[in-house]
Amino acid sequence: MIIQALVFYLFAGITVASAVMVIASRNPVHSVLYLILAFFNAAGLFVLIGAEFLAMILVVVYVGAVAVLFLFVVMMLDINFLRMREGFLQYLPIGGLIGVILLIELGLVFGTWILAPEMAQMSALPTPAMADVSNTEAIGRVMYTKYVYLFQASGLVLLVAMIGAIVLTMRQREGVRKQSIAVQNARRPEDVVATVKVPTGGGV
Repeated sequence: MIIQALVFYLFAGITVASAVMVIASRNPVHSVLYLILAFFNAAGLFVLIGAEFLAMILVVVYVGAVAVLFLFVVMMLDINFLRMREGFLQYLPIGGLIGVILLIELGLVFGTWILAPEMAQMSALPTPAMADVSNTEAIGRVMYTKYVYLFQASGLVLLVAMIGAIVLTMRQREGVRKQSIAVQNARRPEDVVATVKVPTGGGV
C-alpha cells in the first residue's frame, strides 16, 4: 500500500506539473511535449485504479494521434509570436475579468459542495461488479446503455469542432486552378479533340 501510494503521488505530481507547464511554456512545441507527458502519467493513474483499457486508449488515441497531430501542426504553422504578444495588454482587462468570474464560480461550487453519505453507493450502482465482467465490458455496458445520449452528444460536439476548424482554415485564393470532376466527366470528345488533316510532306 505504501508503494502504491508513493507511485500515485509521483504520477499525480508529474501530471499536475506537466499540465501547468503546458500553459506556462512559451514555446508551443514544448507545450505539446508536456501534454504528452501529462497523458502518459494520467495513463499510469488509470492503471493504478484497475482501468487498464482506459490507460491503453489514452496512450494510443491521445498520445499516438492527437498529441502527435498537434505537434506536427504547430511545427508546420508559420506563426509570428512577437506579433501575437503585441495585443496581450489590450485584452488583459477582459481576460482578467473572465478569470475573476471563473474563480468566483469555482469558489461557489467548492464552497457549497457537500458529499452525501449515500454518494459512494449511488456512484457504484451503474458499474457492474469487476469480478463478473472484464474492464472493457464494464465500460461498454455503462457507456452504451446509461450514458449513450451523452456519448452521442460528445460525438456531435467533436463533429461541429471539426467542421469549424475546416471552415476557419479554408482560404479562397484567386488564380488557382482546381480540379472539377463533374466538368471533366461532362466533356464531350468533339469539344476537346481536334482532327487535323496534314498534307503529305507538309509536316505538323
